[in-house]
Amino acid sequence: MRTVGIIAEYNPLHNGHVHHFNEAKRISGADRAIVIMSGPFTQRGEPAAVSKRARTEMALHMGADLVIELPVAYAVQPAEWFAFGAVSLLEATGVADLLCFGSEAGTLGALLPLAGFLAEESSALKEEIRVRLSQGAGFPAAFSAAAAAVWEASFMGEEKPDDVLHILRQPNNSLGLHYLIALRRLGSAITPLTVPRTGAGFHDPLTGGSGIASATAIRRLLHEGGSPAAYMPEYSRSILEREIAAGRGPVGLEDFRIPLRHVLSTRTAAELNAVQDMNEGLENRLLRILPRLEQFTVSGLLQELKSKRYTLTRLQRLLLHTLLNHSKAELSPLALSRGPGYIRILGFRKSGRELLKAMKQRATLPVVTSPARFDHPMLERDLQAAAVFAGAYKNPLRSDLYSDYLEPPVRI
Repeated sequence: MRTVGIIAEYNPLHNGHVHHFNEAKRISGADRAIVIMSGPFTQRGEPAAVSKRARTEMALHMGADLVIELPVAYAVQPAEWFAFGAVSLLEATGVADLLCFGSEAGTLGALLPLAGFLAEESSALKEEIRVRLSQGAGFPAAFSAAAAAVWEASFMGEEKPDDVLHILRQPNNSLGLHYLIALRRLGSAITPLTVPRTGAGFHDPLTGGSGIASATAIRRLLHEGGSPAAYMPEYSRSILEREIAAGRGPVGLEDFRIPLRHVLSTRTAAELNAVQDMNEGLENRLLRILPRLEQFTVSGLLQELKSKRYTLTRLQRLLLHTLLNHSKAELSPLALSRGPGYIRILGFRKSGRELLKAMKQRATLPVVTSPARFDHPMLERDLQAAAVFAGAYKNPLRSDLYSDYLEPPVRI
């Protein structure tokens, strides 16, 4: 039995995701599929449109056999740690043979050798990144430019390699590269595969006549009150409509305006400085901006904070870390490099029971189906994040706020 792993957010699950899933199964020849999925908050520093349980349900209807939660400690992180946490979980299951991700390149040709080169994280690469950061570049741009420069310099006058900078400026290529680097650093035997990303790009607007749109465009349509039915499979659309009708979505950053204002208004600069990613005096800048805002909105605060150096994505992650009380100490590079400490099962199909049975024999981490019976600092943060997320519903119930304690994994 061959098992392919897929790392996703399904925020929400749309036709492009279905295409990737089907292609992953086809080119891998896998019998089973495991999805490593972000929980209530995502890599770009935003809340998911609907709960992790609803998105797990979507994934299972699509055909995923098993859905595992990526801890919030890794889900709300730059690509390097997001990828490392997800790949570490897949490796820890002991049953994954392959990892398939989407990319603009559609081939591992340029990505594999580059990943092998960058996995060593040379002193030259670190210095190139430092120089670009000192010149005011944001980290993603600094990393891409530094990686391209060091890679090309390593050829010492030989035939010029592919245009690595162009490759790395494409978001799925960049994330895929970090999956490959994580596999290399973990010494994993999991075989990587990639499929070409099709249809709309990450920032592309919705267009008529196409059944594929980016999740970003779909979420924008949702928040504007429109229907994304044309871009989603029926089961995904039905689950989404059910959640919205029940007042459980779509959730957006502005829904956390009041609790975020409270947190920012009741902490000193020293307390804010302890928050993950609160560097280079950002805490003082935050406290100076707050009194100037005529009306407090998350979007208004972000616009005041945004600069060439601080991208919108980085600032959104910073605000989530602040809201969720994530400290630098608990999310330090040393702490994150240890990897997740458990495998949290969000849901499974009947066929997924075989995988769970095999994991009990092969997994290198505890397999958690009932969080109330397992204790781990990162899991505690997951439970807190789920409760904070549910607090944004129109009329949150106890069963919403504490669903992690009260509900078993989703089964279909």
